[in-house]
Amino acid sequence: MELWDLYNKNRKLVGKTHIRGQEIPQGFYHLVVHVWIKNSKGEYLISQRSADRPTFPLMWECVGGSVIAGEDSYRGALRETVEEVGIDLSEADGRVVFSKTRGIIDGKVFSDIMDVWLFQYDGEASLEHATTDEVSEAKWMTREDIEALYREKKLVPTLEYFFDKIDK
Repeated sequence: MELWDLYNKNRKLVGKTHIRGQEIPQGFYHLVVHVWIKNSKGEYLISQRSADRPTFPLMWECVGGSVIAGEDSYRGALRETVEEVGIDLSEADGRVVFSKTRGIIDGKVFSDIMDVWLFQYDGEASLEHATTDEVSEAKWMTREDIEALYREKKLVPTLEYFFDKIDK
């Protein structure tokens, strides 16, 4: 059972936790992270979701997920990166590029506060150290590669912000 801390719309902890999978009460939000990893060649580490993922199976995305109870955004970003792509960014400098509170988008209830991180990292895109099987493949891609995935509808659609906010 995964627990999330709940926040109000002003990003203040409300002192309550929430069980993943249950509907989040109206007016409350949980914290999620998107983690973009860029190498010194200007490429981004992009991962393909496993075929058994309940949403967007086999689509490409950045690392990301929900921050668990007791974690802050930074710790959540580091944990998700190890889980999904087996990379330990604990010594790396990362920064939040932007944050967004999401309610209902195109009829889908998000009820989250999304922090979008950018880290610098030069290394292999190997999944051998990943601690989950959420990702089937990871590789370094250029902006043009990512644009092609987007045009072909192979990139998770909620990542359209990449083109104006991450790789401007």
